[in-house]
Amino acid sequence: MTDPRKPAFVRRPSDPDAWVRAPDRPSSGLRDSYTARLTIDVTPAMRGRLKIIAFRNGQTVADMLRALLDREFPDDESSPG
Repeated sequence: MTDPRKPAFVRRPSDPDAWVRAPDRPSSGLRDSYTARLTIDVTPAMRGRLKIIAFRNGQTVADMLRALLDREFPDDESSPG
């Protein structure tokens, strides 16, 4: 059962489908074009490699991963859906 005293960011959604479809909340200081957060599990070694590579390239890990995702999964406006 969810503890009603926990802040909203700690509570698990009661209806995951509604949570995914919920409208984005106003930006909290992040760039306005990035309003969704994605969490992945990586090993500590991989996290270290990502941070080092990003630092050497003069960018953040988030920017580097966004570029990677854009390259691997381009926005193809011609596809249905």
